[in-house]
Amino acid sequence: MALSARWQELFDADSSGARMSLASANAPGDGGRGGPDHKASQGPWTRASGVADALHTSSASALTELETAAKVEAKSTAGLDSTKAMSEVLGSWKVRLTAVRDECGRLEGSLKSAGKEFGEQEVRIKRTFEGRTGGPK
Repeated sequence: MALSARWQELFDADSSGARMSLASANAPGDGGRGGPDHKASQGPWTRASGVADALHTSSASALTELETAAKVEAKSTAGLDSTKAMSEVLGSWKVRLTAVRDECGRLEGSLKSAGKEFGEQEVRIKRTFEGRTGGPK
């Protein structure tokens, strides 16, 4: 598929040396902008997915430890006025830890999917530009 004349004009350097480039298309000489093009890659999304998974696991463990400690504490403080207050605090923390655990579980899958999609899109875009004359390589 050939580029239209207008697109070819935009891709080719004009008399001032300026040229249009697309993110991650590796324009020669950086397209005159002085910095690297924006590049979305799979790596950061995959790493973020791993962090979300680790947080999911640790918050689930913390929730289990909290419930175990609360049972022990309830037995040892039976009859004390502070038992009711500790029970309320336990309920509040269970709600918070459950929300963190569930959100991290949801994010882990979403971040992993985003990384996969960015990686696949990067490959498709690079293939589009391979072999084009006058366009980014």
